[in-house]
Amino acid sequence: MSLRESDGEVVDAELVDDRELALAEAPTPRPLVDHDTVLFPGQELPTAASGPKYSERDLYVSDETAAILHDTDPTDTGPMRAFKDWCAQQGRVPVPCTTATYTEYGRHLMSRGLKVSTITNYMSRIRTAMPPGKKPDNSLYLRLLEDYRKGNKRALRTRRAFPITLPYIIPMMEKAEEGGRPIGWRDAALFAFGYRFLGRSVEDANLEIEDLTFTAGGILVWLPEDKTHDEEQNLVLKDRPDIQLVPRLTRWLNYMADQGITSGPVFSQVLKNGKVATAETRAKTATVRGLHLRGQTVNDRVQHWFAAAGLIADGRHVSSQGVRAGAATDLAQAGATDDELERAGRWHPGSPVPRTVYVRPAQAERNDPFDKVPLHHRPGAAEPEQ
Repeated sequence: MSLRESDGEVVDAELVDDRELALAEAPTPRPLVDHDTVLFPGQELPTAASGPKYSERDLYVSDETAAILHDTDPTDTGPMRAFKDWCAQQGRVPVPCTTATYTEYGRHLMSRGLKVSTITNYMSRIRTAMPPGKKPDNSLYLRLLEDYRKGNKRALRTRRAFPITLPYIIPMMEKAEEGGRPIGWRDAALFAFGYRFLGRSVEDANLEIEDLTFTAGGILVWLPEDKTHDEEQNLVLKDRPDIQLVPRLTRWLNYMADQGITSGPVFSQVLKNGKVATAETRAKTATVRGLHLRGQTVNDRVQHWFAAAGLIADGRHVSSQGVRAGAATDLAQAGATDDELERAGRWHPGSPVPRTVYVRPAQAERNDPFDKVPLHHRPGAAEPEQ
Protein backbone atom coordinates (compact mmCIF):
# COMPACT_ATOMS: atom_id res chain seq x y z
CA MET A 1 0.00 0.00 0.00
CA SER A 2 1.26 3.52 -0.79
CA LEU A 3 1.01 6.44 1.61
CA ARG A 4 1.44 10.13 0.68
CA GLU A 5 3.21 12.25 3.28
CA SER A 6 2.88 16.04 3.69
CA ASP A 7 5.75 16.86 1.28
CA GLY A 8 4.12 14.90 -1.49
CA GLU A 9 6.54 11.96 -1.38
CA VAL A 10 4.97 8.60 -1.87
CA VAL A 11 6.14 5.81 0.51
CA ASP A 12 5.41 2.12 0.11
CA ALA A 13 4.51 0.51 3.48
CA GLU A 14 2.63 -2.46 4.98
CA LEU A 15 -0.09 -1.78 7.51
CA VAL A 16 0.12 -3.91 10.68
CA ASP A 17 -2.56 -4.46 13.30
CA ASP A 18 -1.65 -2.57 16.54
CA ARG A 19 -2.29 -5.63 18.67
CA GLU A 20 0.17 -7.71 16.66
CA LEU A 21 2.77 -4.97 16.94
CA ALA A 22 2.43 -4.85 20.74
CA LEU A 23 2.88 -8.59 21.04
CA ALA A 24 5.96 -8.56 18.84
CA GLU A 25 7.67 -5.87 20.91
CA ALA A 26 6.93 -7.34 24.38
CA PRO A 27 10.10 -8.88 25.89
CA THR A 28 10.04 -12.54 26.79
CA PRO A 29 10.05 -13.02 30.60
CA ARG A 30 13.45 -14.22 31.78
CA PRO A 31 13.46 -17.76 33.27
CA LEU A 32 14.37 -17.85 36.96
CA VAL A 33 16.30 -21.10 37.34
CA ASP A 34 19.63 -22.21 38.77
CA HIS A 35 21.37 -25.49 39.60
CA ASP A 36 19.05 -26.02 42.60
CA THR A 37 15.80 -25.67 40.62
CA VAL A 38 13.57 -28.79 40.73
CA LEU A 39 10.37 -29.03 38.63
CA PHE A 40 7.66 -31.68 38.65
CA PRO A 41 6.33 -33.11 35.37
CA GLY A 42 3.89 -30.64 33.81
CA GLN A 43 5.25 -27.58 35.60
CA GLU A 44 6.37 -24.61 33.49
CA LEU A 45 9.69 -22.88 33.86
CA PRO A 46 9.42 -20.14 36.50
CA THR A 47 10.02 -16.64 35.17
CA ALA A 48 10.34 -13.15 36.55
CA ALA A 49 6.75 -12.48 35.53
CA SER A 50 5.40 -15.37 37.61
CA GLY A 51 7.32 -14.44 40.77
CA PRO A 52 5.86 -12.71 43.83
CA LYS A 53 5.31 -8.96 43.74
CA TYR A 54 6.91 -7.46 46.87
CA SER A 55 6.01 -4.14 48.45
CA GLU A 56 7.72 -2.07 51.13
CA ARG A 57 5.70 -4.00 53.70
CA ASP A 58 7.67 -7.13 52.83
CA LEU A 59 11.04 -5.44 53.32
CA TYR A 60 10.82 -3.80 56.75
CA VAL A 61 10.98 -5.39 60.21
CA SER A 62 9.33 -3.91 63.30
CA ASP A 63 11.08 -1.64 65.81
CA GLU A 64 11.06 -4.48 68.36
CA THR A 65 12.72 -6.91 65.94
CA ALA A 66 15.24 -4.28 64.88
CA ALA A 67 16.18 -3.61 68.52
CA ILE A 68 16.80 -7.30 69.20
CA LEU A 69 18.86 -7.71 66.04
CA HIS A 70 20.84 -4.59 66.92
CA ASP A 71 21.64 -5.91 70.41
CA THR A 72 22.71 -9.28 68.98
CA ASP A 73 24.66 -7.90 66.02
CA PRO A 74 27.21 -10.63 65.08
CA THR A 75 29.51 -7.96 63.65
CA ASP A 76 29.97 -6.47 67.13
CA THR A 77 31.64 -9.43 68.83
CA GLY A 78 35.21 -9.42 70.11
CA PRO A 79 36.63 -11.38 67.14
CA MET A 80 34.79 -9.10 64.69
CA ARG A 81 36.03 -5.93 66.39
CA ALA A 82 39.61 -7.21 66.13
CA PHE A 83 39.00 -8.15 62.49
CA LYS A 84 37.62 -4.68 61.71
CA ASP A 85 40.66 -3.02 63.33
CA TRP A 86 43.01 -5.19 61.27
CA CYS A 87 41.07 -4.42 58.07
CA ALA A 88 41.33 -0.69 58.83
CA GLN A 89 45.11 -1.00 59.20
CA GLN A 90 45.36 -2.98 55.97
CA GLY A 91 42.98 -0.79 53.97
CA ARG A 92 40.54 -3.67 53.44
CA VAL A 93 36.74 -3.86 53.63
CA PRO A 94 35.58 -5.91 56.66
CA VAL A 95 31.87 -6.40 55.88
CA PRO A 96 31.25 -8.11 53.60
CA CYS A 97 34.86 -9.18 53.27
CA THR A 98 36.36 -10.87 50.25
CA THR A 99 37.73 -14.40 50.27
CA ALA A 100 41.22 -12.94 49.90
CA THR A 101 40.78 -10.73 52.98
CA TYR A 102 39.34 -13.64 54.99
CA THR A 103 42.21 -15.92 53.99
CA GLU A 104 44.86 -13.29 54.73
CA TYR A 105 43.42 -12.62 58.19
CA GLY A 106 43.55 -16.33 58.95
CA ARG A 107 47.26 -16.32 58.09
CA HIS A 108 47.68 -13.22 60.28
CA LEU A 109 46.24 -15.09 63.30
CA MET A 110 48.55 -18.03 62.61
CA SER A 111 51.56 -15.68 62.48
CA ARG A 112 50.74 -14.73 66.09
CA GLY A 113 51.17 -18.34 67.18
CA LEU A 114 47.61 -18.71 68.50
CA LYS A 115 46.08 -22.05 69.42
CA VAL A 116 44.35 -23.90 66.60
CA SER A 117 41.12 -23.95 68.62
CA THR A 118 41.30 -20.18 69.09
CA ILE A 119 41.92 -19.52 65.41
CA THR A 120 39.09 -21.85 64.42
CA ASN A 121 36.69 -20.12 66.80
CA TYR A 122 37.62 -16.61 65.62
CA MET A 123 37.43 -17.43 61.92
CA SER A 124 34.12 -19.23 62.30
CA ARG A 125 32.55 -16.28 64.11
CA ILE A 126 33.85 -13.83 61.50
CA ARG A 127 32.44 -15.89 58.64
CA THR A 128 29.09 -16.29 60.41
CA ALA A 129 28.88 -12.51 60.88
CA MET A 130 28.91 -11.85 57.14
CA PRO A 131 25.59 -11.01 55.43
CA PRO A 132 23.56 -13.91 53.98
CA GLY A 133 24.84 -14.98 50.58
CA LYS A 134 28.10 -13.06 51.00
CA LYS A 135 30.16 -15.35 53.20
CA PRO A 136 33.75 -15.82 52.00
CA ASP A 137 34.98 -19.16 50.74
CA ASN A 138 36.95 -20.76 53.58
CA SER A 139 38.69 -23.51 51.57
CA LEU A 140 41.94 -21.57 51.16
CA TYR A 141 42.03 -20.61 54.83
CA LEU A 142 41.49 -24.26 55.81
CA ARG A 143 44.49 -25.26 53.65
CA LEU A 144 46.61 -22.75 55.54
CA LEU A 145 45.25 -24.03 58.85
CA GLU A 146 46.08 -27.64 58.00
CA ASP A 147 49.66 -26.66 57.21
CA TYR A 148 49.81 -24.64 60.44
CA ARG A 149 48.46 -27.59 62.38
CA LYS A 150 51.18 -29.91 61.05
CA GLY A 151 53.99 -27.48 61.75
CA ASN A 152 52.84 -26.28 65.18
CA LYS A 153 51.96 -29.24 67.35
CA ARG A 154 52.01 -27.12 70.50
CA ALA A 155 49.28 -24.97 68.99
CA LEU A 156 46.99 -28.00 69.22
CA ARG A 157 47.28 -28.19 72.99
CA THR A 158 44.09 -27.12 74.75
CA ARG A 159 44.50 -24.88 77.79
CA ARG A 160 42.70 -26.62 80.66
CA ALA A 161 41.31 -24.92 83.74
CA PHE A 162 42.48 -25.88 87.20
CA PRO A 163 40.02 -28.52 88.50
CA ILE A 164 38.21 -27.15 91.57
CA THR A 165 37.61 -30.44 93.35
CA LEU A 166 35.91 -30.94 96.74
CA PRO A 167 38.98 -29.91 98.79
CA TYR A 168 38.74 -26.54 97.01
CA ILE A 169 35.04 -25.93 96.37
CA ILE A 170 34.00 -26.52 100.01
CA PRO A 171 36.46 -23.96 101.50
CA MET A 172 35.29 -21.49 98.84
CA MET A 173 31.64 -21.90 99.85
CA GLU A 174 32.46 -21.67 103.55
CA LYS A 175 34.50 -18.52 103.01
CA ALA A 176 31.66 -16.94 101.00
CA GLU A 177 29.23 -17.64 103.86
CA GLU A 178 31.46 -16.30 106.64
CA GLY A 179 30.09 -12.78 106.80
CA GLY A 180 26.43 -13.75 106.45
CA ARG A 181 26.11 -11.47 103.43
CA PRO A 182 23.46 -12.13 100.74
CA ILE A 183 26.04 -12.09 97.95
CA GLY A 184 27.92 -14.81 99.81
CA TRP A 185 24.74 -16.88 100.11
CA ARG A 186 24.15 -16.50 96.39
CA ASP A 187 27.71 -17.47 95.48
CA ALA A 188 27.76 -20.47 97.82
CA ALA A 189 24.52 -21.72 96.24
CA LEU A 190 25.97 -21.02 92.80
CA PHE A 191 29.10 -23.07 93.51
CA ALA A 192 27.16 -25.95 95.06
CA PHE A 193 24.81 -26.09 92.09
CA GLY A 194 27.60 -25.69 89.51
CA TYR A 195 29.61 -28.54 91.04
CA ARG A 196 26.71 -30.98 91.36
CA PHE A 197 25.25 -29.98 87.99
CA LEU A 198 28.64 -30.04 86.22
CA GLY A 199 27.37 -26.84 84.70
CA ARG A 200 28.93 -24.55 82.16
CA SER A 201 28.91 -20.99 83.51
CA VAL A 202 26.30 -19.74 81.05
CA GLU A 203 24.02 -22.71 81.93
CA ASP A 204 24.23 -21.79 85.61
CA ALA A 205 23.51 -18.14 84.81
CA ASN A 206 20.54 -19.02 82.57
CA LEU A 207 18.86 -21.21 85.20
CA GLU A 208 15.31 -20.07 86.07
CA ILE A 209 13.48 -20.58 89.36
CA GLU A 210 10.69 -22.29 87.43
CA ASP A 211 13.22 -24.87 86.19
CA LEU A 212 13.74 -26.29 89.71
CA THR A 213 11.65 -28.84 91.60
CA PHE A 214 12.77 -29.85 95.08
CA THR A 215 12.49 -33.57 95.82
CA ALA A 216 12.97 -35.66 98.96
CA GLY A 217 16.69 -36.15 98.35
CA GLY A 218 17.71 -33.40 95.97
CA ILE A 219 16.58 -31.27 93.06
CA LEU A 220 14.98 -32.01 89.70
CA VAL A 221 16.29 -29.63 87.02
CA TRP A 222 14.48 -29.00 83.75
CA LEU A 223 17.00 -28.00 81.09
CA PRO A 224 15.50 -26.75 77.81
CA GLU A 225 18.76 -27.24 75.92
CA ASP A 226 22.50 -27.11 76.36
CA LYS A 227 25.65 -26.87 74.27
CA THR A 228 25.39 -30.43 72.98
CA HIS A 229 21.67 -31.24 73.23
CA ASP A 230 18.84 -29.40 71.48
CA GLU A 231 16.12 -31.41 73.22
CA GLU A 232 14.88 -30.77 76.76
CA GLN A 233 16.28 -32.79 79.67
CA ASN A 234 15.07 -33.58 83.18
CA LEU A 235 18.06 -34.09 85.45
CA VAL A 236 18.01 -35.41 89.02
CA LEU A 237 20.66 -33.88 91.29
CA LYS A 238 20.95 -35.92 94.45
CA ASP A 239 22.26 -33.87 97.37
CA ARG A 240 25.36 -34.68 99.44
CA PRO A 241 26.17 -33.84 103.08
CA ASP A 242 29.38 -32.06 102.06
CA ILE A 243 27.94 -30.01 99.18
CA GLN A 244 24.59 -29.24 100.92
CA LEU A 245 23.02 -28.18 97.66
CA VAL A 246 19.43 -28.13 98.94
CA PRO A 247 20.05 -26.07 102.14
CA ARG A 248 22.27 -23.56 100.34
CA LEU A 249 19.93 -23.13 97.39
CA THR A 250 16.86 -22.97 99.64
CA ARG A 251 18.41 -20.21 101.77
CA TRP A 252 19.12 -18.10 98.70
CA LEU A 253 15.70 -18.66 97.11
CA ASN A 254 13.97 -17.79 100.39
CA TYR A 255 15.98 -14.56 100.58
CA MET A 256 14.77 -13.58 97.10
CA ALA A 257 11.20 -14.64 97.94
CA ASP A 258 11.25 -12.24 100.93
CA GLN A 259 11.75 -9.47 98.35
CA GLY A 260 8.87 -10.75 96.24
CA ILE A 261 11.05 -12.52 93.69
CA THR A 262 9.63 -15.97 92.96
CA SER A 263 10.31 -16.24 89.24
CA GLY A 264 13.10 -15.40 86.82
CA PRO A 265 16.82 -16.14 87.16
CA VAL A 266 17.95 -18.23 90.14
CA PHE A 267 21.22 -16.32 90.41
CA SER A 268 20.62 -12.57 90.15
CA GLN A 269 22.76 -9.50 90.73
CA VAL A 270 23.10 -8.41 94.36
CA LEU A 271 23.54 -4.69 94.97
CA LYS A 272 25.86 -3.20 97.60
CA ASN A 273 22.92 -2.74 99.96
CA GLY A 274 22.24 -6.48 99.81
CA LYS A 275 19.07 -6.18 97.76
CA VAL A 276 18.54 -8.08 94.52
CA ALA A 277 18.71 -5.79 91.49
CA THR A 278 15.39 -4.97 89.85
CA ALA A 279 14.66 -5.10 86.14
CA GLU A 280 14.79 -1.31 86.01
CA THR A 281 18.24 -1.23 87.61
CA ARG A 282 19.61 -3.95 85.34
CA ALA A 283 18.19 -2.26 82.24
CA LYS A 284 20.62 0.62 82.74
CA THR A 285 23.69 -1.55 82.17
CA ALA A 286 22.65 -5.09 81.19
CA THR A 287 21.00 -4.42 77.84
CA VAL A 288 21.66 -7.91 76.51
CA ARG A 289 21.46 -10.26 79.50
CA GLY A 290 18.70 -8.45 81.35
CA LEU A 291 18.18 -9.96 84.82
CA HIS A 292 20.53 -12.87 84.08
CA LEU A 293 24.16 -12.73 85.16
CA ARG A 294 26.84 -12.85 82.49
CA GLY A 295 29.00 -15.94 82.26
CA GLN A 296 31.98 -13.68 82.95
CA THR A 297 30.41 -12.63 86.26
CA VAL A 298 30.28 -16.27 87.35
CA ASN A 299 33.93 -16.57 86.35
CA ASP A 300 34.85 -13.49 88.40
CA ARG A 301 33.09 -14.82 91.51
CA VAL A 302 34.94 -18.14 91.29
CA GLN A 303 38.28 -16.36 91.07
CA HIS A 304 37.36 -14.00 93.92
CA TRP A 305 36.44 -16.70 96.45
CA PHE A 306 39.29 -19.01 95.39
CA ALA A 307 41.74 -16.26 96.31
CA ALA A 308 39.78 -15.18 99.41
CA ALA A 309 39.92 -18.75 100.75
CA GLY A 310 43.72 -18.69 100.44
CA LEU A 311 43.77 -21.50 97.88
CA ILE A 312 46.65 -22.02 95.44
CA ALA A 313 46.43 -23.60 91.99
CA ASP A 314 49.15 -25.63 90.27
CA GLY A 315 49.85 -23.15 87.49
CA ARG A 316 46.70 -23.76 85.52
CA HIS A 317 44.29 -20.82 85.38
CA VAL A 318 41.39 -20.60 87.81
CA SER A 319 38.00 -20.04 86.20
CA SER A 320 34.35 -21.03 86.38
CA GLN A 321 35.15 -23.92 84.02
CA GLY A 322 37.23 -25.31 86.89
CA VAL A 323 34.06 -26.06 88.89
CA ARG A 324 32.83 -28.35 86.10
CA ALA A 325 36.32 -29.78 85.67
CA GLY A 326 36.61 -30.37 89.42
CA ALA A 327 33.41 -32.39 89.57
CA ALA A 328 34.49 -34.43 86.55
CA THR A 329 37.91 -35.03 88.12
CA ASP A 330 36.37 -36.22 91.40
CA LEU A 331 34.10 -38.61 89.48
CA ALA A 332 36.99 -40.02 87.44
CA GLN A 333 39.21 -40.50 90.48
CA ALA A 334 36.33 -42.31 92.19
CA GLY A 335 36.20 -44.80 89.31
CA ALA A 336 33.41 -43.41 87.11
CA THR A 337 33.36 -44.87 83.60
CA ASP A 338 33.47 -42.93 80.33
CA ASP A 339 29.71 -43.36 79.86
CA GLU A 340 28.89 -42.30 83.42
CA LEU A 341 31.00 -39.20 83.11
CA GLU A 342 29.55 -38.40 79.69
CA ARG A 343 26.01 -38.51 81.06
CA ALA A 344 26.84 -36.57 84.23
CA GLY A 345 28.50 -33.75 82.31
CA ARG A 346 26.15 -33.90 79.32
CA TRP A 347 28.97 -34.18 76.84
CA HIS A 348 28.09 -34.99 73.26
CA PRO A 349 27.67 -38.77 72.77
CA GLY A 350 31.05 -40.21 71.85
CA SER A 351 32.98 -37.11 72.94
CA PRO A 352 36.64 -37.94 73.70
CA VAL A 353 36.82 -35.37 76.52
CA PRO A 354 35.56 -37.56 79.43
CA ARG A 355 37.90 -40.37 78.48
CA THR A 356 41.08 -38.50 77.53
CA VAL A 357 40.91 -35.57 79.96
CA TYR A 358 39.52 -37.24 83.10
CA VAL A 359 39.16 -41.03 83.07
CA ARG A 360 42.51 -42.06 81.59
CA PRO A 361 44.64 -39.74 83.79
CA ALA A 362 42.77 -40.98 86.88
CA GLN A 363 43.29 -44.61 85.86
CA ALA A 364 46.96 -43.97 85.19
CA GLU A 365 47.35 -42.42 88.63
CA ARG A 366 45.65 -45.39 90.32
CA ASN A 367 47.58 -47.98 88.30
CA ASP A 368 51.06 -46.51 88.07
CA PRO A 369 53.39 -49.49 87.36
CA PHE A 370 56.18 -47.82 89.33
CA ASP A 371 54.14 -48.37 92.50
CA LYS A 372 55.40 -51.98 92.26
CA VAL A 373 59.05 -50.91 92.50
CA PRO A 374 60.34 -50.90 96.11
CA LEU A 375 61.69 -47.60 97.37
CA HIS A 376 65.48 -47.35 97.38
CA HIS A 377 67.07 -46.80 100.83
CA ARG A 378 70.69 -45.79 101.20
CA PRO A 379 72.48 -47.57 104.02
CA GLY A 380 72.29 -45.50 107.20
CA ALA A 381 69.77 -43.07 105.78
CA ALA A 382 66.63 -42.23 107.69
CA GLU A 383 63.45 -44.00 106.63
CA PRO A 384 61.48 -41.86 104.14
CA GLU A 385 58.11 -40.56 105.23
CA GLN A 386 55.18 -42.53 103.89
